[in-house]
Amino acid sequence: MGIDVDIIFKIAGVGIIVAFLHTVLDQMGKKEYAQWVTLLGFIYILFMVASIVSDLFQKIKSVFLFQS
Repeated sequence: MGIDVDIIFKIAGVGIIVAFLHTVLDQMGKKEYAQWVTLLGFIYILFMVASIVSDLFQKIKSVFLFQS
């Protein structure tokens, strides 16, 4: 019942890409775009984590209510 390692790699991959884009845009003097890229990456990861937590709560609900 463990968490898939694939999800962890997806989160890490998005983090690396966002960090790279933020650094490149910041060096080019496009600080506003760098902040937007960071914000959009954070929101994307937040939705991924929200879906994982939702699945967890559904599993907990099915265990305690004896449903499948």
